[in-house]
Amino acid sequence: MNLSTLRAMTLAGLGLATAGTAMAANPVTTTFQVTATVLKACTVSATPLAFGNYTPGSGAITNTSTINVACTKSSPYSVTLNGGSTTGGTIAQRLMTNGAQTLQYNLYTSNAYTTLLGDGTTGSKVSATGAGLTVPNPITVYGQLPDTVANQSVPAGTYTDTITVSVSY
Repeated sequence: MNLSTLRAMTLAGLGLATAGTAMAANPVTTTFQVTATVLKACTVSATPLAFGNYTPGSGAITNTSTINVACTKSSPYSVTLNGGSTTGGTIAQRLMTNGAQTLQYNLYTSNAYTTLLGDGTTGSKVSATGAGLTVPNPITVYGQLPDTVANQSVPAGTYTDTITVSVSY
């Protein structure tokens, strides 16, 4: 290979290298959007409400349950309670059962025991706005087992009921 051929090949190689550098210095660009839609979501949990031991004729007994609701930030929601699972129980008069026997009780919005906690038609519902799924809003449910003639007339035993908590959002 002679010297002039070698020089020509070297210059050609440098030209290709320069062209590659020039292309890298002037790239073609574009953009694209990134999107997501955050959906409303809520979680709910509740602690048991245990009245404990009731001695008929010794007065009403009370206790509380806490419902924890966490909803997507800024999402409005409402919490309602049903009348319970005992046949004949209603929001106006909830019942616990032991076989065919029933024991009266009810659930309220405060410890004044005047406003029933219910579905918004019978009794009040609780409305609030979510602060985020990691920030639960505690709602206290005030339970009262009254010392009524009906409750004083039941046989000894363990009485139970199940309340359904619904969160609408």
